[in-house]
Amino acid sequence: QVQLVESGGGLVQAGGSLRLSCVASGSLSSSAVMAWYRQVPEKAREFVATITRDDSIDYADFVKGRFTITRVNANNTVYLQMTSLKPEDTAVYYCAAGYFSDKYYPVRWGQGTQVTVST
Repeated sequence: QVQLVESGGGLVQAGGSLRLSCVASGSLSSSAVMAWYRQVPEKAREFVATITRDDSIDYADFVKGRFTITRVNANNTVYLQMTSLKPEDTAVYYCAAGYFSDKYYPVRWGQGTQVTVST
């Protein structure tokens, strides 16, 4: 059973930066595609970024140029470097492990980490 544990969330002023981490433990497939999603209350969870094992990356349009996803396969860790943060980036950020078929399918989720961006 794969477990995903996020960390690195917190309170930051607009324009600031944060780096989120997600450590995967258990029987994570070597081909797993890792992702970050985010969710605000009463809204659906939304895609932020994905990264494959060979570093093929995709971003949501609203984070392009501001967020960077990376992964270190040797220690099963994926990061989300967030810069130029805006109040609308406030959300609970979730790490996911999944795969691509016709689209991305998340299979496992972390517990989430809160990011709050103040004005």
